[in-house]
Amino acid sequence: MSILNILQYPDERLHILAKPVTAVGDKIRHLVEDMAETMYAASGIGLAATQVNVQERVIVIDISESRDELLVLINPEIRSKEGAIIFEEGCLSVPGVFDRVERSEWVEVRALDKTGKEFDLEADGMLAVCIQHEIDHLDGKVFVEYLSRLKQERIIKKLRKQQKELDYQELT
Repeated sequence: MSILNILQYPDERLHILAKPVTAVGDKIRHLVEDMAETMYAASGIGLAATQVNVQERVIVIDISESRDELLVLINPEIRSKEGAIIFEEGCLSVPGVFDRVERSEWVEVRALDKTGKEFDLEADGMLAVCIQHEIDHLDGKVFVEYLSRLKQERIIKKLRKQQKELDYQELT
C-alpha cells in the first residue's frame, strides 16, 4: 500500500468526469487500498479516485470514530434522494476551507463493493452528505462550486497564497 498525492483545488484535473470501472480486479482492489491509506493518513472521511488523479468511479468513505468501517463504492449511482440538509463540509482537495452546503438528507445508492458484488445502500445525515460530496468529485465538481463566485475567488486566492508559502519554505 502507498499514500497517493491528493490534487488541490483549483487543479483542472478535479473537473474531469470519471469513467465507470469495467472490471473489479487486482488493479481496482489495490487502488482501493491505496485510497483508504491516503484518506486515513490525511485524516479525511472520504476520498474519490479523481482526487488522486485516477479517473475511475471509485470512492472510499469512513465516517466512524474508530476509523475501522471502510465503505467502498465502485460505480456509485444515486437511485433516489429526499429531503434537504445543510452541512458544513470540508475537502481534502481544498485544505483548511469549510463552508455550509445544502444536500439531500437521505439517499439510496447502488454500487459495487471491492469484490465487484452489487449492493444497495440507504444513507442519511452525514453519510448521505459524504456520499453526495464524493460522487460530485467523480462528476468533476468540487464542493466550493456550490458557493458564491466571490467565495470561490477568495478560496482560490487563499489556496494559491498557501501554496506559494509552502514552495518558499521548500526552497529555504
